[in-house]
Amino acid sequence: MAGPNLELVKFGIYVFFPVAIMLHYGNPEWYQEHIIPYRERFWPTDPKTTNTNVPHTSTELSNEIAALKLRKMQERQAAANGSAPAPSG
Repeated sequence: MAGPNLELVKFGIYVFFPVAIMLHYGNPEWYQEHIIPYRERFWPTDPKTTNTNVPHTSTELSNEIAALKLRKMQERQAAANGSAPAPSG
């Protein structure tokens, strides 16, 4: 058997290695330098698919939910009448 010294070394490696990896890769400067450019190259931000009109207050959220419910109800009525739904804008 190896003894307690080997167990202490193994324990130190098991604890140190994940902490060192998290410190290295979790550094915000490293992330900005190495990850963000590749992310922008693979998945560019498209203004047609990016929604910046997100409701922030409870009243804006309530208004948005009411508009969604109204649009859904209009689509259901149009489907029940057999006509094409009105284009949403």
